[in-house]
Amino acid sequence: MVEAGDAIVARGLAKRYGSRVALDGLDLRVPAGAVYGFLGPNGAGKTTTMRILTGLARPDAGTVEIFGRPFGRGARRLLFDVGALVEAPSFYPFLTGRENLLALAAAGAPVPRGRVDEVLDLVSLRDRARDRVSGYSTGMRQRLAIAAALLNDPRLLLLDEPANGLDPAGIVGMRDTLRSLAAQGRTVLVSSHLLAEVEHLADIVGIIAHGRLVREGPLGQLLRQEGELRIRVAPDEIAVAGPILERLAGADRVRLDDTPSRDTLVVRCDPGLAAELNRELGAAGVWASRIESGVSLESLFLEVTGAAAGPGGGLG
Repeated sequence: MVEAGDAIVARGLAKRYGSRVALDGLDLRVPAGAVYGFLGPNGAGKTTTMRILTGLARPDAGTVEIFGRPFGRGARRLLFDVGALVEAPSFYPFLTGRENLLALAAAGAPVPRGRVDEVLDLVSLRDRARDRVSGYSTGMRQRLAIAAALLNDPRLLLLDEPANGLDPAGIVGMRDTLRSLAAQGRTVLVSSHLLAEVEHLADIVGIIAHGRLVREGPLGQLLRQEGELRIRVAPDEIAVAGPILERLAGADRVRLDDTPSRDTLVVRCDPGLAAELNRELGAAGVWASRIESGVSLESLFLEVTGAAAGPGGGLG
């Protein structure tokens, strides 16, 4: 059963490391029972946020509520309802995967009998549970870390780059597991650089840049609002087609694509308007030879963050 209300509410989070601003008044709202995709370029403040949400760092300013209760010093018991994977997982290499989980279960919140085997099954590690972790691949260590995060059957799961080291089949399996957990009423916050995977996984997306939230909302709604249509017409019809599209979509939402052919108009609008735009063009005697949708989480991300490909760019 999906819970009502919010799992996380953060208001005005600020954090500095010397002269560097990591968070600059970050607001965040994660509804209970949702999969929330938390995105941002390198250095945007994602990991700092995750550390604050897990009590590993303290904000210089701002507040955090978890399931409606203030989280800070003296409220560490709230973390009994939270499972987390933040930064690189660390295990005892000379112990087996199962022994590592048993050690963690003995050191934290009470764990029901049999839970270790349940989480090993969830992450498909049951057949390697008696092998030493020193022989695990990067992907297997990542799956073991997610099993550790699930030990206390948390209501809230915070995962920083959970697909790191996983092969394509492992990524699909991870997606199915996280969706299943959300369907059971748990809340999952995933920070990831795999935009295509987040697009398949997330119900809600929050994008941060320079320590501030720049977009947040249901993924489908954001993609409709920030969508694009690329409409190709004959070059000599651009002068007629442009004003028609500007009238329907807005003058500031239509531009001529910067290509040598100079035959494609780019319209920022809900892709569902494609048929209507085509009808209006046809009524004016302009026939589009191609209409393509440019909607993707990647294009939205690049637009709102100004991220650029190349050395030092991208996500992290």
